[in-house]
Amino acid sequence: MADWAFNKGLENLGNGCWGYILPDGSWGYSNAGLIEDSGETLLVDTLFDLKLTAEMLQTMRDAVPSAKRIGTLVNTHSNGDHTFGNELLKGSRILTTSSIDADIEHVLPSTLADMLDRWQEWGEGGAFMKQMFGPFEFRGITLTHATETFEGAMNLKVGDKDVRLIDVGPAHTKSDILVHVPADKVVYTGDILFAGAHPAIWAGPVANWIKACDLILSWDVDTIVPGHGPIVGKQAVREFKAYLQYVWDETKKRYDAGMTCLDAAFDIAMGDFDNWGDAERMVPNVMEIWGELSGTRPAVTREELWGLMARYYKQRGARREAATAACGCGDVNHRH
Repeated sequence: MADWAFNKGLENLGNGCWGYILPDGSWGYSNAGLIEDSGETLLVDTLFDLKLTAEMLQTMRDAVPSAKRIGTLVNTHSNGDHTFGNELLKGSRILTTSSIDADIEHVLPSTLADMLDRWQEWGEGGAFMKQMFGPFEFRGITLTHATETFEGAMNLKVGDKDVRLIDVGPAHTKSDILVHVPADKVVYTGDILFAGAHPAIWAGPVANWIKACDLILSWDVDTIVPGHGPIVGKQAVREFKAYLQYVWDETKKRYDAGMTCLDAAFDIAMGDFDNWGDAERMVPNVMEIWGELSGTRPAVTREELWGLMARYYKQRGARREAATAACGCGDVNHRH
């Protein structure tokens, strides 16, 4: 496969498949895709706000004339960084699973806007959320639901091109769609794959997510557009599957040893994943696995969760700086 640079913009994958990439892939900076054949188009996901989505659509229209009219939009899951731009596709067929469509209002744009407005009221968690979500504009977004839903799997035609939609959730969220273009050996994964970054396990179970990775690995695929991060090949899926198994195994060790959930989250070393981004997601990830092991996921408010992730982010940064100083290499990204 090609060695894809991690640059913002539209990447031509060949044969009418395109990936739209948003560095640096961290909170809210998601990817999308475009499939075109014989003048027909399918868009995979929108972006976190209207400005970003409008910029993406204009870039696509400039590069692909038939993208001036998007025939079908597929939302791979319900999170706002893949759905908040849907209103700019009114008049197009908007397709997803019934579970995704039902869950699209789980966090409203207005809720995020209000939280950002009063971030100072809830301490370091609010400051951390502002740091992550401050660049996005959530005011003025009208949530736009699907015009059509399906269950399980669905086969589509985009022109003469076969496209397969497969629901592999619950995993990242309650329902997660893979968009597979078999003839072109391309798959758009939504947030079933984070390339070079910790995922957020909002739903689980982890075993189901691992199974989804195995499904991708079983396909004849060369080019994979993840939900976040650069365009990759199968090796990135293998590494991501190894991450999921590692976090599960390390969490279970600490659960069996009688540790508390939060102590376990802060205790697990990054190991081979030390240089991956968004490590603070270890907190919700361990909470989800703890829920699978115990039958009850720890209950925290949204504000409390952001506070815990902020503390994790701060403590990990301090540890890395101390390790860098001790090493003398001056590189905080070096694995010490």
